[in-house]
Amino acid sequence: MSRHSILIVEDEHTLRRILEYRLGKQYDVRTAANGEEGIERVNEQLPDLIISDIMMPKMDGFAMQAALQERADTKAIPFIFLTAKADEASQLRGRRTGVDDYITKPFDIDQLLSRVDRLLQRTAQFQNQLDARIGKDFSEKLMPKRMPEASGYSSWFHNSPREHGGGDIFDWTEPRPGTFFITIGDVMGKGLQAKFYAFSFLGYIRSTLHTMLRTTNSPAELMKRVNQVLMDDPPLEDTFASLLLLKWEPEKNLVTYANAGHCRPVVISHRGAEIVPYSDIILGLDANAEFKDTSLSLQPGSALVSYTDGLLEQQMKSGGQLGEEGITEAVREAFGSRQPVDRLIQHVLDDSEIREFGDDILLLWLQREAEREHASDRPAPRWFSPFGEGQGSGHGAA
Repeated sequence: MSRHSILIVEDEHTLRRILEYRLGKQYDVRTAANGEEGIERVNEQLPDLIISDIMMPKMDGFAMQAALQERADTKAIPFIFLTAKADEASQLRGRRTGVDDYITKPFDIDQLLSRVDRLLQRTAQFQNQLDARIGKDFSEKLMPKRMPEASGYSSWFHNSPREHGGGDIFDWTEPRPGTFFITIGDVMGKGLQAKFYAFSFLGYIRSTLHTMLRTTNSPAELMKRVNQVLMDDPPLEDTFASLLLLKWEPEKNLVTYANAGHCRPVVISHRGAEIVPYSDIILGLDANAEFKDTSLSLQPGSALVSYTDGLLEQQMKSGGQLGEEGITEAVREAFGSRQPVDRLIQHVLDDSEIREFGDDILLLWLQREAEREHASDRPAPRWFSPFGEGQGSGHGAA
């Protein structure tokens, strides 16, 4: 973990060296002798905190702070003022200009260290709250508001980002009545950076589908084009993603898919559960990568279960990860229940090392109804939003 950076602006040489030595044990410290030098240091590298004297030659502390507050990139840098002035007028001026703390010389160095630590913690807490709000907004935009509906099918979906989340994406489109393209993916990385890239990447996928579905229905051909776009675009040149692209044709009971390094789905029926075997290279590694279409026929009563690696990598009481074997077991356990996604998640958490997921979780359960089943016998599938459980959405025809 990188250390916080602090800029000390102090014209008194001895005090500047003492502060540099003591604070340098815990933080990355740079120094300046006056406000003009301080701004130069800020331009070289933005600090996490500035400790500054007020009375200095060339440019005093107030003038330096005012200059930095005029810039969007430096306006929020926390300030601690050091000064020999004990008068209330200087302190009042400092508070009016947004100074975060005010320490009068002479001061106890341990007191200063305590205030620095507290201020950095408060700033980090504020940043985490801001990141969480931004992450929530991205998560909402990365998920559709409803699920596709088709006669003879039911579907369940669950998405629960962890904190400000990572790069899980889910989307679907119906380019022609009765033909659905479903996208499930994961952009490599954690936190807001992955969320930002996921948001951008989803835009590429949507535009590629919109353009190419006029000439091809092949998930493999679409995947190839998405990979080329990803490789050719400079802002995303270092972005890698796994992607599962499904073409679902309910009237044919057929799912055709291309898999670019994504978690392999599970097919479950009364005869048992098995991992769908085929997967190609992840996106963003090879501009000339080729992908393969694989087709599955969904028999009456069978289901296709897709997920992201947050579920695959869940830490279990056994000391290892859930893995494909554990997911297959959980799917078997949930199969036949009225709310299979609820049951699957409960089963996994019951055997987890800690009773919560350690990463983003995204899960799609697509099930063909048994031929003997009637509408009045079916449970109402539910849509799970990232931030709360939805109500029955009536997916599947009466």
